[in-house]
Amino acid sequence: MPLHEGHQKPDERPLSVNPFYGEANPLGGMTEAPPKHRLPDAPMPPSTAYQLVHDELMLDGNARLNLATFVTTWMEPQAGVLMAECRDKNMIDKDEYPRTAELERRCVAMLADLWKAPDPSAVVGCSTTGSSEACMLAGMAMKRRWAQRNADRYPARDVRPNLVMGVNVQVCWEKFCNFWEVEARQVPMEGDRFHLDPQGAAELCDENTIGVVGILGSTFDGSYEPIAELCAALDSLQERTGLDIPVHVDGASGAMIAPFLDEDLVWDFRLPRVASINTSGHKYGLVYPGVGWALWRDKEALPEELVFRVNYLGGDMPTFALNFSRPGAQVVAQYYTLLRLGRKGYRAVQQSTRDVARGIADRVEALGDFRLLTRGDQLPVFAFTTAPGVDSYDVFDVSRRLRENGWLVPAYTFPPNREDLSALRVVCRNGFSEDLAEMFVEDLTRLLPELRRQSGPSTRDKGAATGFHH
Repeated sequence: MPLHEGHQKPDERPLSVNPFYGEANPLGGMTEAPPKHRLPDAPMPPSTAYQLVHDELMLDGNARLNLATFVTTWMEPQAGVLMAECRDKNMIDKDEYPRTAELERRCVAMLADLWKAPDPSAVVGCSTTGSSEACMLAGMAMKRRWAQRNADRYPARDVRPNLVMGVNVQVCWEKFCNFWEVEARQVPMEGDRFHLDPQGAAELCDENTIGVVGILGSTFDGSYEPIAELCAALDSLQERTGLDIPVHVDGASGAMIAPFLDEDLVWDFRLPRVASINTSGHKYGLVYPGVGWALWRDKEALPEELVFRVNYLGGDMPTFALNFSRPGAQVVAQYYTLLRLGRKGYRAVQQSTRDVARGIADRVEALGDFRLLTRGDQLPVFAFTTAPGVDSYDVFDVSRRLRENGWLVPAYTFPPNREDLSALRVVCRNGFSEDLAEMFVEDLTRLLPELRRQSGPSTRDKGAATGFHH
């Protein structure tokens, strides 16, 4: 979320009100045009207020055509009804809304079973506002466990905890390290490896490492990081040095893809070194934003001192969260979706989405102007760049031209050590149908002749060319 500052020079023009916005009398809504940056002096009819806000929001992009976001942009009408029925329930009031709390508990139990916990009943978990909060909670647990093990020397001026991760991590991990005063040690990209290298991660670990983050589905290109190989590298490290480094799996997207489409891939609680896993219910969990989930292997993985027990509204309530009040609607929608689809339904939905991603990737490659970096065969996401010899335009030109047709496709430069590489990324989600995919490829094909006639790329400042920061 960006920070918003007050206008240096406020726009004094009021909002324009159409006479027809009045309930019955065309002049009824034309009292006084409301100001933009201060509260109006008087109320207005609800239809007028609605129309003013509605009209301004028409300038937003079409969410269904947003191929940048991983967030769910379509749900069934029944899910929308349930969410409307629960939006006034405060998720934190578990004593007041015990059935909503029970649905949250069932979701945790279902995810523990889905992620192959050795003892699902021992798993500790909670809902969050999304994966960013879930990652913060997982990071806090890792830091506190490390601090407990090193109580004889921390805190001290010359001892600073560190967290090891790939340079491709989502920005929430950088925020965690900044906010909780942890050194971020990042494994750079090299060549065609666009995510963490297990051996490189192990080499960055020392006695101050609180954990290693593995990403099941990189936001840069949709590829899975090799979690099993990462755990094996850390097992070898422990044999050599005695260092026992836990792994957190950031499965914001992949933790709701791999269990259904890649069942033989070992990445979850089957690996003893995996202490915790998070996912975004509002991504491939197929729920509108914002809901996430954080699960720990057992109570030992989540220090009890981090759990607050609050005597609130008549009941003893254990809670582990960065916020307090939030609506129960998204949790209810998550339970509805898990119940509605089951394993076979999720498998069918996710397979369909992956098929769409693979199909588009193949057709983009066949155009001849582009080189695929990934093919959509892990996350239903693929990244591509311009092919060798394409000099008249770059990926930023393509992104800008696609936007003219309503498609939001991010173009961005990769991080160290591949700053030389710029790419486009397409995220396929449930609701992005074969028909829409066909239209996308047709629009991309249609704009290529004009791009080929350019004398060169028109982008001067690549940093300002896109708002995408993975």
